[in-house]
Amino acid sequence: MKKIVLLLAIATVSLKSFAQTQSGDVTSKNSWLKLGVNIGVPFGDLSDVSNFTLGAELKGQLMETKHWGIGLTTGYNHFFPKSGFSNFGTIPLGAFVRYYPKSTGFFAGVDAGYSFITGVPDATGGVYARPQLGYHNYSWNVFAFYNGIFRNTDNGGNLQYAGIGATYNIHFK
Repeated sequence: MKKIVLLLAIATVSLKSFAQTQSGDVTSKNSWLKLGVNIGVPFGDLSDVSNFTLGAELKGQLMETKHWGIGLTTGYNHFFPKSGFSNFGTIPLGAFVRYYPKSTGFFAGVDAGYSFITGVPDATGGVYARPQLGYHNYSWNVFAFYNGIFRNTDNGGNLQYAGIGATYNIHFK
């Protein structure tokens, strides 16, 4: 719980600092939705129970400055089990920040928040971080990522996987 409070405090201060540098309104030119898919390979303890993960994501991004984007993110990641284990998934709820050095080209970013676990009775979620490196243009983002969900070891430990993904930018008209 302390990690969640610390993460929320950092996110609030960061967003507030960023918002103070903004001079305009949210418009179709500086905000859009990102709809995407991803696939990943579990490692660590998670690789003992799952072969791979497939996910969908939805992000709302505000990009008031030329190089920085911020937003909110959610989605669903499904873990396909190895023989003898059950299906389960995660639902992340978080915020993100992206740095775009140029209008087209490479970008770096991180998603962070809390990820809920579904399909496992009495399982608790955990704080997650998802750093990304990728390529972007006006319509698409293609990226590689690491996803770590950090949980109490009494509840099964951390969930870690790495993969690739793509999001399509839905611009408001």
